[in-house]
Amino acid sequence: MTRAIIVGSGMAGLTAGAYLARAGCEVEVYEQADHIGGVTHTLRKNGFAWDLGPMMAEGFGPGEPAGRVLAELGCADRVQFIRGDRTFSFPDFRISPPAEYQGPYWRREFFKQIFPHEADGLDRYYRFYDMVVNLMALTRRAEDGSFPQALLAKLRMLPMAGRAKQYMKWSAQDLMDHFFTDPKLKAVFTTILADLTVRPSEFISLGIPVFNPENSFDRRIPTRISSAGPRLASQFAAGGWGSLVEALAGVIRESGGKLHTSRSVARIVLKGDRARGIELAGGERVEADLVLVSGAASECFLKLIGRDALPGDLATKVEGFPLMESVFMVHLGVDMDPSAHQEAILNYYYRTYEIEEGIAHVQNGDYHEGKDGFLIYVPSMHSPGMAPPGQHAITIYTIAPNKLAGGWETRRQEMVDKLLDEAEREIPGLREHARVVVSLTPEDFGRLTQMPDHHSFGGLRPVMGMTGAPHRTPFEGLWFIGAQSESGATVNGVLLGARKACKMIGV
Repeated sequence: MTRAIIVGSGMAGLTAGAYLARAGCEVEVYEQADHIGGVTHTLRKNGFAWDLGPMMAEGFGPGEPAGRVLAELGCADRVQFIRGDRTFSFPDFRISPPAEYQGPYWRREFFKQIFPHEADGLDRYYRFYDMVVNLMALTRRAEDGSFPQALLAKLRMLPMAGRAKQYMKWSAQDLMDHFFTDPKLKAVFTTILADLTVRPSEFISLGIPVFNPENSFDRRIPTRISSAGPRLASQFAAGGWGSLVEALAGVIRESGGKLHTSRSVARIVLKGDRARGIELAGGERVEADLVLVSGAASECFLKLIGRDALPGDLATKVEGFPLMESVFMVHLGVDMDPSAHQEAILNYYYRTYEIEEGIAHVQNGDYHEGKDGFLIYVPSMHSPGMAPPGQHAITIYTIAPNKLAGGWETRRQEMVDKLLDEAEREIPGLREHARVVVSLTPEDFGRLTQMPDHHSFGGLRPVMGMTGAPHRTPFEGLWFIGAQSESGATVNGVLLGARKACKMIGV
């Protein structure tokens, strides 16, 4: 029987472990934290529950890419997903779904009212948007359909791919400059890049429609509005994303696999050009035929293996990876109803239109203390069980640099107070009604994810021309998965990447 060791129990590690265990491998997962799931973990305290990582993700519906992964693993029925949407608030206007449904392009018409001088550019942008999302839908059909369906999809893709080619070398900033003149309208489509701490001038143009799917701004928009195929829907996880963690972990356990927590891996054991197992902190060795490592590329290649053992080009690539920054997060358990001030479950509050400049400041280590923007998420609105009756769980978070002048631990309470000052401008009385307050700094996340040098909340910064570390390493039997691998970030992305790595292994 093939013995497989998984290092790290985040989404990538658990997905790979589930595939390997179901294929008959003897699987053991080693996690250095005291719980599984990494940042896809639901924190619980005094009857309240909050997600540490993803809040809303796409692709988990029946027949959608991540949904198919769960179906293949036999655990799709263990997680309930709820169609979701998000609202955006800017200094001069708010983007929220109209009371009465106004169709899939209501935002285009809304923007024309605010920016009448941009009407032509908006029409052209939305034609571009449809082309990109239809091309993505056809690509999924080509990958997953029968031979006749795949052939038909590929034939339909050809003219779209030809039109899209001209945008391949453009940045997101180039794209915005092509369609619009008003900096405020440009910001509408690029603010979401703050989540990735990537500047519009660094990000590929074709990614703008991907990160601004129209149905994520109104859950009433049907997924199928084009003959090209369904578009992915955005979902909340009922009860928190920890339910996804437990679903995947359950598959591993039921297939005979084991999950070990509070067990740090000190190094990968190599014999020649082959991985033979791991050595745990404390010196214990565990032999294996396969070793799959998730998490930070630098941790895997430069520490668990060692720079001297790597081909020079790989070591240089890993050392040069542009990492996302971290987040500062405050979780509240309150005895009030926040919907009087924020009707939406998830709202992004942007206080600036200077997206390029704001993200550059964070990349350079300058923390805006919430003044440039933050989000407020109330998971108990979609899952009442995440708070005691009549109360609510609230998460407030913002992007933040990995390091803070004076130290995050020293300035923790100061930063909590400053972020709450900003949040109370939107929902007054949060502190007065808070019964539980839990804060998580970049240093906390660094310890949780074993990224002590630089905690990257979502993996690699998606800079144009940059790809993550390949799944197949130079060492036979050693594979790299997760948000810093070639799969890229996002919850569904790392699930699909782990699946791809397992297929490459032969599972």
